[in-house]
Amino acid sequence: MVQGTELSGSSPPGLFVGRFGYPRVSFGPLLSPEHGSTEMLDTPEQWVGRSVAEVVGFRTGLVRGTSPIRVTDAEKPIPLLEDLQLLGLSSESVESETRFRRPPRGHITLSDSAPPFGPSAPIEHLRLDVRRVDPHLDRLSSDTAANARTAVTELYARGVRVSRIQRAFSVGTLGRRGRRKLVPTRWSITAVDDVLSKQNLLRVRELPELGEIRVHRLTALENRWVIVLLPGVWRYESIEAWYPETLWNPSPTQVILMGDHEGHDGRTTYASIGGCYYAARLAVSEALLRFGRQAGAIVFREVHPGEILPLGVWNVREHVRAALQEPALRLSSLPELNQVLQTTFSIPLDRWLAQSAVLHETRTQRRLDDWLGTAN
Repeated sequence: MVQGTELSGSSPPGLFVGRFGYPRVSFGPLLSPEHGSTEMLDTPEQWVGRSVAEVVGFRTGLVRGTSPIRVTDAEKPIPLLEDLQLLGLSSESVESETRFRRPPRGHITLSDSAPPFGPSAPIEHLRLDVRRVDPHLDRLSSDTAANARTAVTELYARGVRVSRIQRAFSVGTLGRRGRRKLVPTRWSITAVDDVLSKQNLLRVRELPELGEIRVHRLTALENRWVIVLLPGVWRYESIEAWYPETLWNPSPTQVILMGDHEGHDGRTTYASIGGCYYAARLAVSEALLRFGRQAGAIVFREVHPGEILPLGVWNVREHVRAALQEPALRLSSLPELNQVLQTTFSIPLDRWLAQSAVLHETRTQRRLDDWLGTAN
C-alpha cells in the first residue's frame, strides 16, 4: 500500500525513539497508509484476545519515518520534533502527509520490549493534523515544575493508559524544565512500568495480608500463565520457561528456565529477565490494590513453540492483567498448589520448584503466626 516516496494516511498516534548511538538517536512517527481511526494499531491494551497474526498485522502496517536528533533537543525542539511532541499528546488518530527521501524499505523491526513495526525511511517533509489532545497529558506537559516521576504517577492516577504515558514520556514532554530529554522507546516502556509499580507497592505494603493461596490462570498467544498469590507480606518473583526452538531458546532439545525476584523492600538492581519483570509487577500490583490485600506473588510463564516473534512486553503486562481478572482457585496448602502447577504446565514440577526462590522461602521459613498457632 506504500508507493514511492509519498504517504498519505493516519498515525494511530504512534512514534518511535531508537536507542542506537545514544545520545544521538533516530526518532520519528509511526504512520499507516489507511485513513480514519487507526488507534488499534498502537494500543496494546486492546490486543488481549487477538492472535499473533493479528498483532503482527497491526504493526507491520505501520511505516516508521526517521530523523536524527540529540535527546537533549527535547527542551528546544526543532519543528519536526515539536510536531511529534504534539502527536505524542494526541487523544485520537492523526491524519498525516509524509514525503520520504527514499521509498520505505526494510524488514519487520523486532524487539523484546516494543511491539514490531514495518519498513522505514528518512523523512523529508511531514504534515500532521492534530485536532484533539488528551487534556491530562496536555496539562502535565505544560507543568515544567513537576518532575517526570510525579507526572507519570499523576497521569496514571487519572486513568491515562499506560501506553499513552509511555509515548509522552519517550518524546520528552514530561519532567522539569531543563531536565527533559527524549527517551528511547524501549527504555521508556520499562521505566514507566517500574515507576508505576513502585508507587502502587507503597500502598500495597500498607494493606492487610492475604490469608489464603490464590491461583489465577490464562492461556494466550502460545503462553500459559499461572499467577500465584501467597499469604503474607509482599514479595515477588517472575519465572519464564522457554521450550526448545522458541524465541529466546535456540536449543533443539533443552527447556530454559529463567527468573528473578525481590523481597518485601523491593530491589535496587535491574532484573536479569528485563522489562517483562516490571511489566508483570505492575499488573500484579494493580490487582492487589483491587483486592485490598498484600501478598507474595509469583508469575509463572510457560512459552510454547508457537512463540517465534518478539511482540514486546505489553504481551506480559496485558496478559497478566487479564489472568488476574479470571476467577481464582482458592487453595489451603502448598501440596494443592503443587498439584495445580503439575496439571497446568507441561514442564515437570521439580523444574519450577528448583527455580523459585519465593516458593523455597515459603516452604522452609516458618512465620510468626505458625509459632503463635503452636503456642495456642
